[in-house]
Amino acid sequence: MKRILIFAAMLLSVAVSAQNYNVLEEVKADRLKAAGMEGAYRFEENKLTPSPKGYRPFYISHYGRHGSRYAWTSRAYTEIGDVLTEAEQAGNLTPFGVSFLERYLKFCEVPIANIGDLVQLGEEQHARIAEEMARNFPKVFSGHKRVDAMSSVSGRCIVSMASFTTSLQKQFPKIDIHVKSNHLGMGIVAPPEAPKGYVRHFEGSDPDSLTREKLSQFIRRKVDVDGIMGHIFKDPSAVKHTGGTTDLLYWLYMFMGNYPNYSDPDLFSDVLTDEQYTQLWETYNYSSYLNDITERYQMIPLLENILEYAGIAIVNQDTAADLRFGHDYVLEAFIALLNLDGFGTIPEKADDVKYWFQSYRICKATNLQFVFYHSPRGNKDILFKILWNGSEASIPALRAVSGPYYRWDDFVTYAQGIITAHPETEE
Repeated sequence: MKRILIFAAMLLSVAVSAQNYNVLEEVKADRLKAAGMEGAYRFEENKLTPSPKGYRPFYISHYGRHGSRYAWTSRAYTEIGDVLTEAEQAGNLTPFGVSFLERYLKFCEVPIANIGDLVQLGEEQHARIAEEMARNFPKVFSGHKRVDAMSSVSGRCIVSMASFTTSLQKQFPKIDIHVKSNHLGMGIVAPPEAPKGYVRHFEGSDPDSLTREKLSQFIRRKVDVDGIMGHIFKDPSAVKHTGGTTDLLYWLYMFMGNYPNYSDPDLFSDVLTDEQYTQLWETYNYSSYLNDITERYQMIPLLENILEYAGIAIVNQDTAADLRFGHDYVLEAFIALLNLDGFGTIPEKADDVKYWFQSYRICKATNLQFVFYHSPRGNKDILFKILWNGSEASIPALRAVSGPYYRWDDFVTYAQGIITAHPETEE
């Protein structure tokens, strides 16, 4: 075990230029980024690097998170509502707190009735991402090619898949699209949620393998708790919540990031200052990072699936794309597993996590596209690049052929090294 963990730490600590020392300034200036993983997809102009001379795209292997949705749990609404209502009955709300509660109770009626469901923006996101894929790589989909799509059994993922494939079909009517969603498939698109008896476990997920600061301690150091609570409650010390202040702040942060996906973003913009929102982002960004440390190796089945289906597509070349639709925590851990852009780096201090790992990069509809290239001129090397939310990503452990382009054989060797270093266990 110790040898495996040392190998993993070395593998994942490679420094790359993606380290972002300006991240707090960027988050403070952009509430969409401050929303972290609850934020909506950001469509940005990304200039793509031309492929090496003679190479043409022929296949795409994709994984996408579902689009914008209502909160995944009713607690994102009821926890805050219950605490505010109890405080009102005790006369413990400030004038602002009373205003917040009135708006909040009226607002939450529809979201609570639609917990976890995709919203219209979520459908639009996937339709547009498919349009961009078609526009960027028309040669991949030309002719009577096959496209296979697999979704988590979650309704929001199924609807996301439907929106994406419908949009793609409109661009290329001749492609043959096959879609599926079943519980055994969860072992690929959401490995920890596979049916009982089918969940696989891998070495290297020991939560005590790394020294790190507890989240509650980190929050006490970083967050203006008195300022946030004092804005709403006359006597914050009298507020009782079963999960404590840390838990209450989590639900508040989740709500603040989620509601703009389906409502006016200014509706509750007066609840937190930009500085307070940034503080909460940093703390719950750290929380997400801690989850990724313990879950990254559980995404090996997804990596194996990408390797297997790419191998088939390279030989047959009658498949244009394999599309997968799932969840944020899968992408979070999978990207860390591969250490794309240094996302899986293990810093020495909790304060440095934000420079490598930014939760807003796993926003709603986040997607990875492995784009494969071959040369009809006889060069047998298969090249590929990875687009992460439309932007070209780096793989620090590999040497690029040119720009963001890597040899697929080099990646296979790299991936097999990860798999070998973290063998499957009974549990």
